[in-house]
This record gives sequence, structure tokens and C-alpha cells, in this order.
Amino acid sequence: MVRGTRFPGTAFRGAAARGTAAWCAAAVLALGACSASGDNARTAPVEASGDATLRIGLILDNTGPQAFLNAAQLAAARLAVQQINAAGGHKGRPVELLPETTGSDTAAQARELVNAKADVVIGPTDSSRAPAAIDVLSKAGITLISPANTAPELSSYKSGGYYFRTAAADVAQAPVLVKIARDAGAKSLAVVYEDGNYGQELSAAVSASAEAAGLDPVTVSGFKAGEARKSAAAARDAAPDAVVVIARDGAQGALAELANAGLAGNKLILTDGAFRQYGSDLGSKALEGARALVPGTFPSAHFQAELVAIDAGLKDMTFAAETYDAVNLAALAAAAAEDDAGASIAGTLIAVSGGTPGTRASSAQSGKPTPCSTYKDCLAAIRDGKAIDYDGESGPVRFDANGDVTAARYMVFSYGADNKAKLTGSEAAGRSAG
Repeated sequence: MVRGTRFPGTAFRGAAARGTAAWCAAAVLALGACSASGDNARTAPVEASGDATLRIGLILDNTGPQAFLNAAQLAAARLAVQQINAAGGHKGRPVELLPETTGSDTAAQARELVNAKADVVIGPTDSSRAPAAIDVLSKAGITLISPANTAPELSSYKSGGYYFRTAAADVAQAPVLVKIARDAGAKSLAVVYEDGNYGQELSAAVSASAEAAGLDPVTVSGFKAGEARKSAAAARDAAPDAVVVIARDGAQGALAELANAGLAGNKLILTDGAFRQYGSDLGSKALEGARALVPGTFPSAHFQAELVAIDAGLKDMTFAAETYDAVNLAALAAAAAEDDAGASIAGTLIAVSGGTPGTRASSAQSGKPTPCSTYKDCLAAIRDGKAIDYDGESGPVRFDANGDVTAARYMVFSYGADNKAKLTGSEAAGRSAG
């Protein structure tokens, strides 16, 4: 996990908590569909076994410098449950948000939630902690939905079909980075990446996307944090039209070396891991004209106000939209399945998200999915016997057979002469569910 910069009143996600959600490897070229094999809770028939009380638990695993990430997720979960209960709850009973704890012992948190009879759990933030939660909860038949996981390997982790996430994987941004370069007129590209899983996987995805888009040549050079001079020189010697910088801890050093190599800021495109407000930490005008890609959408004023009404001290809204949507999707899955048990929720999540056709839902729902954006409206459609497609605060979700989102939204930031970035646009990436 890398600490993210905070912007009061925005949904900036920075580089915090990387390694959680999974965009399959085929996304490198065109975000092609993934597929799951064998029987699992996402598709297997199941008999209703709930007790008519939907219980939702939270795993808040951020401590130390990352502790600020807990507040937004907690506020979003409380807001969603409040609105769900105002709309009638589940089967006329209030949905319960179980008391939360904070800590890095994810397995212990998961066991506590099993003992508390949770039906679905939201979290964790850190991808490296997801396996511990999955192992405990899947054995207990409890659905887990992470609002922040982006590690590709989690896509194939053995969860018995109980694991989902409402955040896009790191590699999903690859075609969007290439689009930004092409839109600016680039015909050749250099990729400078920091060694490590994040850099290696994303650089391969960017390279493949660039080649598929006709950018030629594509020069790729890796570096270790603090040792980016040779990579910067390689990028300069290639004389590219644009340079994609893929880094986390080594981002500042790499950007300084690129500036020293004479690569103008307007040639640079930063990935989410490299994005931050550098200011005086870099030389004057080092990033002037550079662009950066950040996952997520700028929250509406209405959504911000609703969250602040829950927590007046809220300063950061990272992962709030994804948490809010995860809770709503869980409740809608229970409503569509007419059962609050974890297995029923897991088996209906894909359907209510508007995802892969052919997955199990209540026999009462049929026809082309009806788009809806609130629990109240979606519940009304379900009660009318309609299939639904929940598109929430984070945008379309559309889970695939691996529990991965098949649509993603991004914010585009542009840097000024002061090496500080401002929101200047948005982009989207997606693929057909399958």
C-alpha cells in the first residue's frame, strides 16, 4: 500500500491501497472478457437459507498513515444502510450494519464477522490482505465485496465464488493512457516504469495497448526506485512523442531525471501510482503540461453533502463511492434473490449489476435489465418483476464471472507551472461482460 495524497471534498484515490481488484490479462489489448470455470457461488443453484435479517459487516484495515481511508468507507456504508432502511430495508426489516473494528489482522476481523452472523462483508482496502479475508469468509458462505482491491491475481483466487470488487484493476487504465497520448497527436511512445508487480504488469499492458493502437515505436525501460537516470536517458534517446511514467515510490525521482534529460512536461503522462501534488518537490515547471490518470469520478455535490451529513469531519472521500455501491448491490442482490444468505447474495450480484447474462437471479425477474441508480428505484423495479442494472455513484459495475467490474471511470488531471494538478477531464474504459 502506498500513501495517497488527500484533497478535501474530492474522491481522489491517489496511490493508496493498490493491489486490489482484478482486470483480467486480456484487458491488455481490448479489455476482453474473463471467464470462470467450475461450480461456484456466483452461478450454482442454492436454496434460501437466510433469517430475513440482512447483516452487513466492514473490514477496515487501514492503520498509521493510511488510517484516513477508513472514515470515507464507514460514512458511505452508513449512508447506504440508512437509505436502504428508509426504503423499507430487507423484507420489511432494517438492514443491520455490524459494529466495526479497525486493524491489520484481517483474518481476525473476518472471524469476528462470522461470529456476528454477517451475510456480506465490505472490504478490505489492501489487496495483500484480501486472501486472509476470502479464506475465512468463503468457508463460512459469506460474500465479500472489496471497494478498493486492484491486484490482478485476485481475479483467479479460489474464493468459491464469494469474492467481488467494485474497483477496477491497475491494468484497466492501460488503453486510457494510450488514448490520452493519441488524442494529443502522439505517434510514438516511451514507457518508463518502476520495477515491481505494479510497474511490470502495467507497462506490459500499456505496451500492448499502444502497439494495438498503432503507436510505433514503443520503447520500454525499467528502473529501481532512486535509479531512474538510465531509463530517462533511454526515453530521451528514443525521441518519443509521449512518455508514460509508471511508478509509485520512485515516481518523484523518475520525474526529476526525465526533467534533467530534457523531456518536457507536456510529453509526460502519469499513471495513478505516480500522481500527486509535487509542487516545489520538483524543479520549476518540470511538470507543466503533464497529464495524470486517477481512477474514479468526481463526486457530485449532492453525494458529498450526504456523506458529510453522516460524518461532519470527513475530509477525504477515497473509496466512498465504491463502498456505497458495494452495500447497495449487496442489498439489491438479497432483494432479487428474496433471501439474505451469503450464497444467495453471491449468486445474484452479477445479475443486479447488469453483468454477465445467464447468471442466476430470482425467477421473478426477467427481461432486459432496467437501469437504476438508487436502492429505492431498483427495489421498485425488482418488485415489478423486472431485471435491473444498478449504476451507482462509481458508475456502471457489471460484474463478470470472476466478480470483476467490466467498466471503469477515470479522472484526468493536468499540471501547471507550479507542478500542481487540477481536474481537467474524464475518461472511461470498459468491456463486454462475459
